This record gives sequence, structure tokens and C-alpha cells, in this order.
Amino acid sequence: MAQGLIEVERKFVPGPSTEERLQELGGTLEHRVTFRDSYYDTPELSLMRADYWLRQREGSGWELKCPGAAGVSGPHTEYTELTAEPSIVAQLCEVLGAEVPGAGGVAAVLGPLGLQLVASFVTKRSAWKLVLSGADGEERLLRVDLDTADFGYAVGEVEALVHKEAEVPAALEKIHHLSSLLGEGDRLFCPSLVLLSVPTGPIVGDVSRLFL
Repeated sequence: MAQGLIEVERKFVPGPSTEERLQELGGTLEHRVTFRDSYYDTPELSLMRADYWLRQREGSGWELKCPGAAGVSGPHTEYTELTAEPSIVAQLCEVLGAEVPGAGGVAAVLGPLGLQLVASFVTKRSAWKLVLSGADGEERLLRVDLDTADFGYAVGEVEALVHKEAEVPAALEKIHHLSSLLGEGDRLFCPSLVLLSVPTGPIVGDVSRLFL
């Protein structure tokens, strides 16, 4: 993914006919893939509490999801994804209030920043894409990922990528529209999961953030 793109996404609970409906709407199955994600944070989950998500995906390297601009409400989420390790390290140091080291990648700063493995699981994903036209006639590529984790959890995501904040409302409109066509409007995804027990008590978070 190109550096600096904004992800606008909406989570939902997929049903048994979701893939069939995607085909009816002209969706194309891009691939089916299985991968392992490993998430890192401080023992107190300082990153997750601030809605930052540091992940090492098997075969893809390091990624840091950073929260987008305020004002995107409802079941939608907006993130900027960093994949260049110097940018990830700089952002981690800013969030955690640490000095940026002179050199070294993400793995080299895990210890100094107090970051440790907090979650690791295998996901089976089917990735779809389709193009929808909006009321203005503009076409936008949407992607739909259907994920099932090795602990039995399933989640769907409709996603659009934009280059600037001004494009977010139009992307949300098309995401809304596709969700309604999929019949998922009444089955939004909002469960919680105890992610980790820490000295101050168990941390409860939205497990959907682990499928980003």
C-alpha cells in the first residue's frame, strides 16, 4: 500500500450468503489467503488505548495503524497506515513519549520502548473487490475482506482508500451503499474481548481492531 493513504472502513458480521451476494453484485474474488498477525504493545496497552495498532504480518513486515481525523462517527473507522519502518519508529516514540533513536528498525526499538507481544493468531481471508457508482456518477473501487480467525471469530470489512480528508465523505457514502446491498446494515460489528490482563486489571477492547 502506498505510504500516507487513508483507509475508510466499516466492520460487519458476515452471513452464510455474503460471498454469494458479492458475486451477484459483480464482485471479483481476488484471492484466498492464510496468514499470522502478531500485535505488540506495552504491558499496559498504551498503544491500543490510544487507538494505535502495531502489527507484524507474516510475509509483509511491520505496519502501524494510526487513528484518522476526529469527527468520523458511527461504525466507521478511519486510519492512516504506516509501513516504512523509520516512520513507524518515529510515530511510536511520539505516542509513547520517548526519544527517537539514531538508527534501527522496529525490532530494534521494541525492548527500549517496552513493547512486547500481546496477541498472535492465524486468519483465513477471502478478499473481494468491486466498483460502485455514486449519485454523482463517480466510480470508486471498494474492497471487502471476509476473515475467520483460528479461535473461531469472523468479521467482514468494507474498505475504501482515499488520498485526502476531503474524499472521506464520498467514500463513506459508497461504503454505506454497499453495506445496504449486502444486507449487512442491521448486523454491525461491535463485540468486545478481553485482550490482556495487566496489573491494573483486564483490558477490554473492540476485537475488530485486530482485523485491520
